[in-house]
Amino acid sequence: MKVKVGSQNPVKIKATKNVLEKIYTKVQVEGVKVDPGVPSQPIGLEQTIKGAINRARRAYQDCDLSIGIESGLLEAPYTLTGYIDLQWCATYNGKTITLGVSAGFEYPPKVIKEVLEGGKEVGDIMDKITGIQNLGEKTGAIYHLTKGLLDRTENTEQCILMAMIPRLNPKLYKIG
Repeated sequence: MKVKVGSQNPVKIKATKNVLEKIYTKVQVEGVKVDPGVPSQPIGLEQTIKGAINRARRAYQDCDLSIGIESGLLEAPYTLTGYIDLQWCATYNGKTITLGVSAGFEYPPKVIKEVLEGGKEVGDIMDKITGIQNLGEKTGAIYHLTKGLLDRTENTEQCILMAMIPRLNPKLYKIG
């Protein structure tokens, strides 16, 4: 199976390979640069899901399946900051889009404030806080916030696996 990921982020490529190798016997995964068509820091369900879908559709070329992954901040009442970070995955086979989402988590209030008031990206702020450049292409903020109990690859695997559920059960979901 030939798979294209709508990103060159090594974490997204590795997570895709990890999940799909559990499902298919032979998988070739390649990352391709695409324009997600949403702001670099998506805020809200619409922007985040649209970014994942755009990445999957725009990566679909000379492959059997494409994957788009987008992280975004979604409003969440009763949280400390009002926002939860969720990673959405879209899969596309040329006909059908399927979606899945990762476990969500809350960034520290300082991060959300800088995003909303300063127009900065979460990744840039977390790079500064942790002192690790391009953190999102490595262990991710989640690794630091969970004290090493979950890393970004594992978190990304969650949304990919959830998006694959209809493909694992095509008869139940009536997809081809």
